[in-house]
Amino acid sequence: MGKVFVHATVTLDGFMADSQGGMDWMFGFDIVDKDMEAVKKVIDEIGAIVGGANETRTIEEGELPYGGSLKVPVYLMTHEAHEPVEKDGVTYSFVVDDIAAAVEAAKADAGDKSVSLLGGSISRQCLKLGLVDEIHLHVVPVLLGQGIALFGGLDTRITLERLHTAAYASETHMHYRVVR
Repeated sequence: MGKVFVHATVTLDGFMADSQGGMDWMFGFDIVDKDMEAVKKVIDEIGAIVGGANETRTIEEGELPYGGSLKVPVYLMTHEAHEPVEKDGVTYSFVVDDIAAAVEAAKADAGDKSVSLLGGSISRQCLKLGLVDEIHLHVVPVLLGQGIALFGGLDTRITLERLHTAAYASETHMHYRVVR
């Protein structure tokens, strides 16, 4: 069975989105083939995704995990029951208030591949529950000064072991293992 990992692009000051949830800050930087290879390596590992409830309101509007490019099962956390949604060959299943159940279902669907956790709240909850094996971050050289922090409010210490770090054109790619 694969791993469960947090996967995010963040600003140098640790934000995954601006104060209004926008992510346009992550585009327009110079990249080289090595940057694309680093991101592709992580994406190729993904066999299922667990994301946050805010995605449930936007599936029909086209705001999809990984832009809809990954054709893997997606589990979305919500506070209200919702029938699964099928869109472009991807099944979006909704799990009410039980993140551990969502991760277990995603792991079963992922098989030998890994589960990608998307969003700050999802990542923090899974870290607190001891469900995360690794963290993959792509850091871009911009400071927002304020926004939605990936790990803000974690309120617990998590020790990490660095597995790999690489920096190319403008991104720094960091890969850590969660020490248990």
